[in-house]
Amino acid sequence: MAGFTVTGSLKDVENKKWYVVDAEGMVLGRLATEVARILRGKHKPTYSPHMDVGDFVIVINADKVVLTGRKLDQKVYTRYSGYPGGLRKEVARHLMDRKPTEVVRRAVWGMLPHNRLGRRMVKKLKIYAGADHPHHAQMPETLSLTT
Repeated sequence: MAGFTVTGSLKDVENKKWYVVDAEGMVLGRLATEVARILRGKHKPTYSPHMDVGDFVIVINADKVVLTGRKLDQKVYTRYSGYPGGLRKEVARHLMDRKPTEVVRRAVWGMLPHNRLGRRMVKKLKIYAGADHPHHAQMPETLSLTT
């Protein structure tokens, strides 16, 4: 093993940054891809698909996110309780009125791995309908995403 060196360390992996993303006027899918990329850590040179090296993301103004085309009336979110007749359907417009943070959370979750690692990554996502958030102590950086 002569000449073998480790370029990164566990200290680099544990160094997590906080980012704030303003979702006002942004298209839902384009926002979700960038947020998922940061949560996974693909923007870092220390990215590894089997490790959680991503950063924390705070999404504000989730109620002002935009869906293109006729998706607001045609996109249907479903969930199933497991019981007969337990299929529940909800149109995106009603979900946006009832719980706008859920639309963003589901879009980002769909772009993360559906396993233990993905469940750990989605916990680093904080979504708020308004412009205020309680994470000022973490000194988050503002992240400007192009639409």
